[in-house]
Amino acid sequence: MVALKTFLPDEDATLALGAALAAGLEPGLVIYLRGELGAGKTTLVRGVLRALGHSGPVRSPTYALVELYEVSRLHLHHFDFYRFHDPREWIDAGFRETFNGRSVSLIEWPEKAGGILPPADVEIALTTSGCGRSASCIGNSPRGLRCIARLAERYPPSPSVS
Repeated sequence: MVALKTFLPDEDATLALGAALAAGLEPGLVIYLRGELGAGKTTLVRGVLRALGHSGPVRSPTYALVELYEVSRLHLHHFDFYRFHDPREWIDAGFRETFNGRSVSLIEWPEKAGGILPPADVEIALTTSGCGRSASCIGNSPRGLRCIARLAERYPPSPSVS
């Protein structure tokens, strides 16, 4: 397993982590973003999108459930399942076909889909830590391991995070 842990002292550091993550994205990648409200999940996605050349707004898809972006060489889906009360809502929303091996899926609140989602290639957990946030990134598949290895090349772990 390849893992990266780092401290993010501010929003700029979260955006920089997202930008570094962008370098390792490839079609078909499924990324779970975990963390409480305000942990920085959408900020991380904004960093990814800015690094890929998106200059428009990046909204949290809490009410829309998904925002679609065509950036660089990728079709990127930014999901937010916070409002789900039942895992079947994911099936009813018709999202199954979006996990097609061609799109990158960044998923906030994956646990709300109750295990129905495809497994994560990469899991990123953001937690409040002092004045900033801690980020833990784990690769769970060959594709995810490549992504985390590229991330670690561009965003080395901080020594203060264990």
